[in-house]
Amino acid sequence: MMAEDKDVQYMKMAIEEAKRAEQEGEVPVGAVVVCDGEVIARARNEREERKAATAHAEILAIEEASKKLGRWRLSDCTIYVTKEPCPMCAGAIYQARMKRLVYGPADQKAGAAGTLFNVVEDKRLNWQVEVKRGVLEEENVKLLQDFFRERRHKSPDE
Repeated sequence: MMAEDKDVQYMKMAIEEAKRAEQEGEVPVGAVVVCDGEVIARARNEREERKAATAHAEILAIEEASKKLGRWRLSDCTIYVTKEPCPMCAGAIYQARMKRLVYGPADQKAGAAGTLFNVVEDKRLNWQVEVKRGVLEEENVKLLQDFFRERRHKSPDE
């Protein structure tokens, strides 16, 4: 299977996680960590469930991958995320020394992998992450738009 096909395959898994998050009332963001062609970790946003600002899909996936592999350096791993990581998550991807980041749409309000900031490719830092942008972008945009549209139309007492 070509790398392009694998990126789409793993992004579809991240979208499954995002859909699970949505079903639980979370912002639909999902992440998958792959190492040597094997899915090591899958996670979704759990901020509401955990009552924790740091419970983003990327952070949870990185933590799970580190536990499974028994190391914090994930320099042979790729993380697939349904939208561009925020500054916190881009920082965690950098800190984990991840090899690659593959994401769907850019985040115009908080993107830190090329849109507002570029933590993961900043040459001033001692590690850069290879980035692939726009994988299954339209599908991911629709998931987010539908979620927020529904949120705006719900009455305040629901």
